Amino acid sequence: MLRLITWISLKLGRRMARLILYLIAGYFVLFAPKARRSSRAYLTRVFGRPAHIWQVYRHFFSFAATIHDRIYLLNDRFDFFDISLHQPEAVDTAVATGRGVLLLGAHLGSFEVLRGIGRQHIDPRVIMVMYEKNAERINAILAAVNPNIEQNVISPGRVDSMICVQKELENGALVGLLGDRSFGKEKMQPIPFLGKSALWSNGPLRIAAILRRPVFFMTGLYTGPGKYEVFIEPLADFTEVEKEGKEAALQQALTNYVGLLDKYCHMAPYNWFNFFDFWQ
Repeated sequence: MLRLITWISLKLGRRMARLILYLIAGYFVLFAPKARRSSRAYLTRVFGRPAHIWQVYRHFFSFAATIHDRIYLLNDRFDFFDISLHQPEAVDTAVATGRGVLLLGAHLGSFEVLRGIGRQHIDPRVIMVMYEKNAERINAILAAVNPNIEQNVISPGRVDSMICVQKELENGALVGLLGDRSFGKEKMQPIPFLGKSALWSNGPLRIAAILRRPVFFMTGLYTGPGKYEVFIEPLADFTEVEKEGKEAALQQALTNYVGLLDKYCHMAPYNWFNFFDFWQ
């Protein structure tokens, strides 16, 4: 099915392929009750009022659209996209000098649009840190979309994981992690999010602390057909943090992260793609 929709997208055109997305979104609204309930609960929180079914449908469609756009992004068809980049000079400087950048994102918008940054700036490698089980699924999908694409994934929890991350940073790569899922069995901390306490892991931030690196919050928000707004903001700097102050710095960084996630969920509510009860 992935190869089929890839063929339709690349051979028959983006407009024809997007028509299929309306059917796909409708199918999941009708036949995925758990995800539908979770979407409605989230949208109710972010809007501050009960969400309508058409808003749930729009939520599903936005998710489908960002996945579909990967077909073109992974095939270097950046001419289909209007990607606006908002980032501090510190990121430009780090990339230009080859120091590499740690980016902490979320299941908010599309991380894949980072590949589009290379069309406007120096073209750094983009590396994702994710578990092997998820990486295998992602790699299978990417292979169906473009068999020749390089699979830049590092699995956490392995003996050489930290060394691999450090090496990529030293080579000037953009190393991305997602902070709204647990990295394993680490302790979870309750922090309010969209008006109710949720559990959060500081595992990804600990990587930045161990490597003594600055870390930036990143999100690529889908704002319409072919349009994305990429926001990168300073999140924390562990360069000079000593051992005695590390835990306090981690707690403050995690609080800042949740605050930024709350901010961007309100800015682009249909971009939050955790279709389960996040507060459970």
